[in-house]
Amino acid sequence: MNSDQIKETVKQKYGHVAQRVLGGERGDCGCACDPVSSNLYDVAETAALPEGAVRASLGCGNPTALAELHAGEVVLDLGSGGGIDVLLSARRVGPTGKAYGLDMTDEMLDLARENQRKAGVANVEFLKGEIERIPLPDASVDVVISNCVINLSADKRRVLAEAFRVLKPGGRFAVSDVVVRGALPAAVRRDVELWVGCVAGALEEVEYRRLLAEVGFEAIGIEPTRIHEFDDARAVGGELFSAFVWAHKPLG
Repeated sequence: MNSDQIKETVKQKYGHVAQRVLGGERGDCGCACDPVSSNLYDVAETAALPEGAVRASLGCGNPTALAELHAGEVVLDLGSGGGIDVLLSARRVGPTGKAYGLDMTDEMLDLARENQRKAGVANVEFLKGEIERIPLPDASVDVVISNCVINLSADKRRVLAEAFRVLKPGGRFAVSDVVVRGALPAAVRRDVELWVGCVAGALEEVEYRRLLAEVGFEAIGIEPTRIHEFDDARAVGGELFSAFVWAHKPLG
């Protein structure tokens, strides 16, 4: 399975999810269905958000809560989907800050912009593009977040290098992702459905740290937030977990 096949499969899958949500259904089975995507947000966080943003939440964590966003900061969400993390980020950075959402799927962008309209949030902009080629200039954002999307990319080193490029000196990388301890069998890596479900594409923890360091990040950390014990996790022959992954771009 090459990178173009992976990208097209992911685009079709998440486009279908967005269409279902726009049609009033729940966006089930994004990042491996429950239990990966369940109960990630506090009710108080989502109470003021449009129902469509909550229904389309397909991540594996809550990066906006863990990233410690501050008023006035510029935030970029890689693979922003229905926009839940962008809208939450916009609230945290306030009117003097800004939150960008980047997604390659037209249906998800339509859903996200509709959710922005319903939420009445002005300091948000949704961009069409790929996380391997971020359509923003160098050193333009303070924080890069993402929620169970980087593992869907076939070129994770390129994604991390692009995140490093758009961050300002001293900027923060703060994402939720699915991580593996132990190697994935080749059969799992080839399975398209497991890839779309955020299993086959998950990086091994040591490899994640190595790639972050190679592109220039420092102060790297990976903290498990939820261990997954279900069929797909057992299939990999190792430990599969959701994690908060963080790093900093050096000041100099």
